[in-house]
Amino acid sequence: MNRHSINICFLIFVCSFCIQRIRAQVQVIAPSQVEVGENFRLAYTINNQSVEDFHLGNIPSGLELLAGPYTSRQSSYQMINGHTSSLSSITFTYTLYAANNGTFIIPAAHVQINGKIVSSKTIKIKVSGVKRKNNNSSQTYQYENNNVSSQIQSTSNRISGKDLFIKVSANKRRVYEQEPVLLTYKVYSLVDLTQLEGKMPELTGFHTQEIPLPQQKSFHIERINGKAYKTVTWNQYLMFPQITGRLSIPEITFKGIVVQQNRSIDPFEAFFNGGSGYVEIKKNVVAPGLEIYVDGLPNKPIDFSGGVGKFSISAKLDKSVVKAGDPVTMSVIISGSGNLKLINQPKVTFPKDFDKYDPKIIDKTKLSNNGVEGDMIYNFLFIPRHQGKFNIPSATFTYYDIKSRAYKTIRSQSFNIVVNKGNRSETYSPHDELTKENDIRDIMTNDISHRDGNNLFYGSSLYWSCLCGLFFIFSILFIIFHRRSLKHADIIFMNEKYANKIAYKRLKKAKQLMQKNKQDEFYNEVLRALWVYVSYKLNISVEVLSRENIVEKLSFQNIDQDIIAQFILALDECEYERYAPGNLSDNMNKTFDTAFTAITNIEKVMYKAKR
Repeated sequence: MNRHSINICFLIFVCSFCIQRIRAQVQVIAPSQVEVGENFRLAYTINNQSVEDFHLGNIPSGLELLAGPYTSRQSSYQMINGHTSSLSSITFTYTLYAANNGTFIIPAAHVQINGKIVSSKTIKIKVSGVKRKNNNSSQTYQYENNNVSSQIQSTSNRISGKDLFIKVSANKRRVYEQEPVLLTYKVYSLVDLTQLEGKMPELTGFHTQEIPLPQQKSFHIERINGKAYKTVTWNQYLMFPQITGRLSIPEITFKGIVVQQNRSIDPFEAFFNGGSGYVEIKKNVVAPGLEIYVDGLPNKPIDFSGGVGKFSISAKLDKSVVKAGDPVTMSVIISGSGNLKLINQPKVTFPKDFDKYDPKIIDKTKLSNNGVEGDMIYNFLFIPRHQGKFNIPSATFTYYDIKSRAYKTIRSQSFNIVVNKGNRSETYSPHDELTKENDIRDIMTNDISHRDGNNLFYGSSLYWSCLCGLFFIFSILFIIFHRRSLKHADIIFMNEKYANKIAYKRLKKAKQLMQKNKQDEFYNEVLRALWVYVSYKLNISVEVLSRENIVEKLSFQNIDQDIIAQFILALDECEYERYAPGNLSDNMNKTFDTAFTAITNIEKVMYKAKR
């Protein structure tokens, strides 16, 4: 094998390794089994902080999403000769509540990293009916020092707690539930500290977000008791208490390295060994714990969003005059400071005549000492089905104002929308398909005509023969149509017969739109195909369909969880792929293939089950 071939093989190996690294970038941490009535955490860790968008998989009914996501960034720093290197990751954490017994599947989450969509694995969680006792014991992170030499250990003992220590402070020690607390870890040193590593443990009762600090740590001088300490703010966290009472922040053990002169080495010997008269000393530094006292919020109203802070609301409509069947986006913006990442979406009521979908959430917030500041944007996509004039009422949002210590309900402006007549294909309704496919009036194509007879015909044998014949024909037709009407009344039967046909009809139209590069119309058509198909299959109207009941009902039909996750992914891609970077044609092809494959796989499973 020549050198050129070796280089090619090596390049192929490196590429395959990089691909595996991309696939493994999203790690999921969740318990495989919890107890009914228990809160638990679901965390997605990405070994890359270049995350542009994160979308959680659908939470099935039986599990309730209490709060999240909250974002934490972890970094480990190493300073050698004034140079800093770091390893970083970002974690999206949710708090869930196990409401019912059973086994639940959480579909894959999707994240955009450096312009590429990466998916996590699906999660299976079993909820049992036996409660267990809570264990609120705090955890202390310790580091193994078995390989430390006796010389280094004895030397480290000479570094006292006055030479190197960490102060832990909180800007508030008594807060309300969900009120942000700023936690600061500050290092004080009289020695040459070259490295310090420590990790915040998982805190009981808090949602924690790390505030990004400069990777290059710059020390400044601060005098304490006449001594000039080198100080630096090492870590800062925003903590949002989720429960009331006395909450503990445990102590943390940091692993540090200090450089000191080794006076036991002979200078002459040190000269011939490279001139080193210094040694690295490993030193553990304990950051003390704190206690935070959390007061409960007063009587929470039914429409409480979970927001605590100071907020405002606004809304806008991308168009107010449309044709029936055209998609419209209503953007609702929640602005302010507080626990913005933990709030529930604002309440928006659309006319019953509209097809509506889950909002696309855009996070334009940043961490500050006052909490999370910025905007949370909720883009609601809806499609009017029929012409007319409609009113979209104000969106409402109820939160707790810390300063006034009172609940406040804020409202956006309302909108009037004019829906003009569209094409028949654009004013599609699932009921239209049923009408077209099943209207028995089309069967009766020939008129029944009567010829006038004379009195001799009435009462004659021919009269009675005709009457008996008509009665016989009527009886046969009555039985046929009665059986057919019973089948038509059975929605499950109708779904089995028409769902696949209608879905592929709409996918065919979507493919034509894709060939014409009509992006918005293409995604709307694929989205309709998916929603209508599953509506027929599951005997659930489009108006009340949700990702939750789709997952639940398909699981009940013994559909494999990977197939269910594929179907949910198809819905997600329709709603979000139009905003994704990259080639327009490639994005549409990807979405079409995902939708077609998802429907086909469900059909195969149900066909085999029927046989």
